[in-house]
Amino acid sequence: MMRPILTLALAFALAPSLAPADTARGAAAPCVEVVTFRLVPGTDPAVFITAARATEQPLRGQPGFLRRRLVLGADGQWTDWVEWRDAASAQRAAEAMMAEPAFGPFMALIDGASVVMRHDVLSFAMD
Repeated sequence: MMRPILTLALAFALAPSLAPADTARGAAAPCVEVVTFRLVPGTDPAVFITAARATEQPLRGQPGFLRRRLVLGADGQWTDWVEWRDAASAQRAAEAMMAEPAFGPFMALIDGASVVMRHDVLSFAMD
């Protein structure tokens, strides 16, 4: 269970500060956290989605949280896409979520060796 948590913590710690100031608006640019991974072999995707739903309330309670999407690719790779108001919000939330009990069951179902995490600047959005 600790391996995925440590992998995610290390990935975030090594990520550079990615949200430069949006000089046009004088505010920090939104930060998008993109995590790709595979589930532990044999994990039922429905069980994983249930574990993901259990993380909803603590994640929504984080300052700067905007939205989240969890996507399953045809090849079995998952993408957890979380938009934050800015990189500082993403950083604070990552630290808080590592200690959040609701994330334990979710993280235990992720194959830690498959995790790739990035933090990117949202440059254009269309709803």
